[in-house]
Amino acid sequence: MKVNPERILEVNKEIEAMGIKILAQYAVLGPFDFVNIVEAPDERSIAKLSIELGFRGTVHTLSMPAIPTDKLIRFLKEEE
Repeated sequence: MKVNPERILEVNKEIEAMGIKILAQYAVLGPFDFVNIVEAPDERSIAKLSIELGFRGTVHTLSMPAIPTDKLIRFLKEEE
């Protein structure tokens, strides 16, 4: 990244070509370098992305599927 910081944008294009939309991207301090908030058609798409990036050996990912709170409340009410 020091030599070619625009590489971040190149990877973003690869992600978008896989049908995954980048909603937000942040550089962060701590155990991770970046936080990307993405929208994908399904969990399979995210799994494929994580595996493909992981095989490169330069990226470690942590996926955290998110459920909107109103949807969670509906799910919880359905179990009653």
